[in-house]
Amino acid sequence: MSANETRDLIEQAVERMLAELPALKKLPLVFQLELRGRGDKQLYRVELTGTEAPPIIDKGMGEGAKIMLGVTRPHFNTLADKGTVALWREAFIAGHAHVAGPPQMLKLILNVVERHDKRAAARRHG
Repeated sequence: MSANETRDLIEQAVERMLAELPALKKLPLVFQLELRGRGDKQLYRVELTGTEAPPIIDKGMGEGAKIMLGVTRPHFNTLADKGTVALWREAFIAGHAHVAGPPQMLKLILNVVERHDKRAAARRHG
């Protein structure tokens, strides 16, 4: 897969997640994405500007990144194409994805996800 194809896939994954978790659109955030596959690691810097602008994606170290996100390449490809919050959660639980960063930042993101889950549950039962 070429660097441009990977960049497009990352943008697709980010846009899919922001569509499901619109509260994250308001959060300016830089994270490093590590895609792991068969003895190879690819690093990308992904910046969410806190606006409606598309994410800024650059190959290489995540300079200024507060969050480090690692995903196995095969799982990332699936998540970019079909990923929902529930599928991302399964990837974390199964160990196919991991995240590290300042606890307060991770807690903020987790709170957004939990509020999303509560709203989704209320819609299903209401």
